[in-house]
Amino acid sequence: MSLPLIVYGSYGYTGQLIVEECKAKGVDVILSGRNAEALKKQSSLTGFPFEAVDIENNSALCKLLEKGSTVIHAAGPFQFTAKAMADACLRTKRHYTDITGEILVFEAMARLDSQAKSAGITLMPGTGFDVAPSDCLAAHLKSRLPSATHLQLAFASDKGGLSRGTSKTMVEGMGLGGAIRKNGKIIPVPLHEGISEINYGAFKLQSVRIPWGDVATAFYSTGIGNIEVFRGADKGLIKQVNLSRYLNWLLRMRVVKNYLIKQIDKKPAGPNEERRSKAKMFLWGKVSDGNQERISLLETVEGYTLTAKTSVLIAQKIISGNFKTGFQTPSMAYGADLIMEVEGSKRKDL
Repeated sequence: MSLPLIVYGSYGYTGQLIVEECKAKGVDVILSGRNAEALKKQSSLTGFPFEAVDIENNSALCKLLEKGSTVIHAAGPFQFTAKAMADACLRTKRHYTDITGEILVFEAMARLDSQAKSAGITLMPGTGFDVAPSDCLAAHLKSRLPSATHLQLAFASDKGGLSRGTSKTMVEGMGLGGAIRKNGKIIPVPLHEGISEINYGAFKLQSVRIPWGDVATAFYSTGIGNIEVFRGADKGLIKQVNLSRYLNWLLRMRVVKNYLIKQIDKKPAGPNEERRSKAKMFLWGKVSDGNQERISLLETVEGYTLTAKTSVLIAQKIISGNFKTGFQTPSMAYGADLIMEVEGSKRKDL
């Protein structure tokens, strides 16, 4: 009998969706996080056991991990929490997954590749919407044009919404500008540059270039050294991005970030079930080698719903013994067609 899956940050907005998916798929879970009261309430609703553990308490965290085989780390912003969880996983030889989309976290996890291989574990950040579908799309495009030297990815939603956790992560990155990969190196670029109209298949939309996780992960998945990622944007967001060039100094101030985070805490935890059920995500990707180009489209279910499905799907594979040791991206471990295992995923080559 396999050891249970540990979901850390299980009572957060996305964590709850992951736990619901686990229950639907018959996956045994230990609920965990810092807040004992929230865990107790979640345990009574789901029937899963819980353990309250502070992620900064390494000995307690290791004791928790020893009771499971794999963790889905869902407590962000991950720039503040991923290292502590990864260190504990390496120490206890337990598999690590998370749902981050943060470039710095992906790069930090990649540097732990040899340690993960020595421990015999997989180390896979980004098993949710960040970056499972786009990583699979990148790998698919690379297979269509093996000589590709440039990769562009983009995503948009028809009826989207953000959770508090995603919003807080975005606040932490405010004032820092954008990022692209150029000739294999990640470099900063102004956020207001690179606005483009992209045809997502179902619609065309102005899109802004953002420091998305694929700037890190797609390099490892495809070997392509020049990578840009875009996000569909309404007029309001484009206006904010254009204004950011004058306000970055202010947005970098801790007092400003703390104020914005307090305002986020006053808002709903995330889009409700009705809104999620009606929404879809649309992804676009293009590779080129200077002479040829290939374009592919990918449609999936709503982003948070997809995060629950892909993170649990990947965890199930790992628990069953289907894993590669060391640092992995979703497509590195399971191929470009991983995303097609999720109901509602449609891919089209142009």
